[in-house]
Amino acid sequence: MAIAAAIVYRASALGSPWVVPRATVRAAVQLAAVATVLAAAMSHLWSSILVLLGMFVVAAVTAARRSQASRGSAWLAASQAVGLVAVLPLLVLSGAVPATGFAIVPLFGIVLGGTMTAAAIAARRALDTLGTRSGEVEAALSLGLSERDSRMEVIADTVPDALLPNVDQARTAGLVALPGAFVGVLLATGSAAQAGAVQVLVLVSLLLAQTCAVAVTAELVARGRITRYRPA
Repeated sequence: MAIAAAIVYRASALGSPWVVPRATVRAAVQLAAVATVLAAAMSHLWSSILVLLGMFVVAAVTAARRSQASRGSAWLAASQAVGLVAVLPLLVLSGAVPATGFAIVPLFGIVLGGTMTAAAIAARRALDTLGTRSGEVEAALSLGLSERDSRMEVIADTVPDALLPNVDQARTAGLVALPGAFVGVLLATGSAAQAGAVQVLVLVSLLLAQTCAVAVTAELVARGRITRYRPA
């Protein structure tokens, strides 16, 4: 398939035909390395926790960079932490997910990845909106609203856009596409019912974590903790 993609690249003049083969080789090497590390790390709960911390640091840095904020982007780590804290203890304490590395790390990765994306998009959309609609913020201030309320009034319509991809995925699950968790469990167990139950758990976990992260991100932007400098 990589060779076929390279041929299409070449025939369609999309760029270097080596783009897909290189990406394929890189992905294979990275996944092999990650699989080796995770196989050793997930055998113990303490080492699994170290893996989770490493994943969270990478997610925090990535979200901060994607937000394109000039100041305060590190606060997005708090947004993601709130989303994770809202979900993971509930799953473990309720017994829905066993307190083992092999169960927690994959689910943590799925939820963290979605939460990272939602927080970054929410911050970026909010900052873009404040930049293009700064006059509305000034108008709200002139009417006596606080700085926080003035900003929130402007960004309230755009921040929820960060939740649309996962909301749409939940609405169309099983109708348009079969999500990854469903396919993975189905191939491993052969049970469609079990696969469906796991996928619902993942989708609801993502929705809760992302909703909390986006809400906190909007509040941080409205309060001026996360900002972007406007050109003079």
